[in-house]
Amino acid sequence: MEYKADLKNLPIGKIKKNPENPRIFFREEEMDKLYISIKAKGLLVPISVYEDKGEFYIIDGERRWRTFITLNYDTIPAIIQDKPTELENLLLMFNIHGLREQWDIYTIAMKIERVFNLLADKLKRDPTELELSEETGMTRGVIRRCKMIISLPDKFKTLLGEELIKPKKEQRFREDFFLEMENSLKTVNNNFPETIAEVDNVRDVLIEKYLDKTINNVTDFRKLTKIATAWKNINYSADETVKVLNLLFTRNHIGISDVYEQTFSSLYGDRVFNNNAKNFLLKLESIEINDIDKQLREMLLMIKEKINSLI
Repeated sequence: MEYKADLKNLPIGKIKKNPENPRIFFREEEMDKLYISIKAKGLLVPISVYEDKGEFYIIDGERRWRTFITLNYDTIPAIIQDKPTELENLLLMFNIHGLREQWDIYTIAMKIERVFNLLADKLKRDPTELELSEETGMTRGVIRRCKMIISLPDKFKTLLGEELIKPKKEQRFREDFFLEMENSLKTVNNNFPETIAEVDNVRDVLIEKYLDKTINNVTDFRKLTKIATAWKNINYSADETVKVLNLLFTRNHIGISDVYEQTFSSLYGDRVFNNNAKNFLLKLESIEINDIDKQLREMLLMIKEKINSLI
């Protein structure tokens, strides 16, 4: 679609925020920087708007508009474009803002579901991840993470939203906590679904453990994934794994990292060692006597000596 580009000074009171703008968090520290810049240098880039029934809705520049309100300015330079369709409006928001700055995954997730539905109406079928990526400018990985956030129960999405509006240094939770947790719980469900039959209760327990530092880091959930798959990766007892998972999903002071380091870390280390030993043996079998130089010979003799001492 083509847009006209009329540049005018518009009354602040005639301008409204775009209802389709996925960005819902305007953190204080970010606004303070923009305030200082505009007060010192003025507006370097006009905002972009479209007109609808005598009102102007922001396509690009909501933070600049908010700053002008804070500065008590009466008007703001604005480029007036044609009114987009609902789908075009959403896609403009993604492509203008999402490619220029790093959005919170939560922010994208709250709008991308509507993009999916509107595209489905347009295409007469569900859009693929590739089509969503091409239309929004978001990577397929981001789209998958959005789907994970969308699938969370409302109370957890509300909790995440309440945290994200805070300055980053004050946030207890970010999206990466829920993304890591959900990835690990998906693996647990694929292997031992009986341990998370009441999955919301399990989530509550894990959140509490994170808050009281029983779970120290969001990356601990990757260790939970390894615990849940230990029965097939390192031949750990399935019955014992269930006991461990039930223990981790109970309100207590037993953390994921503690359990992993005490029991599973060495077993996974042995697996890595065994794999390396097999690869080393395969490499040895491919070496000819003429391939062995002085340095390699010395190394092989050292290995031989160590092996003889062990066996």
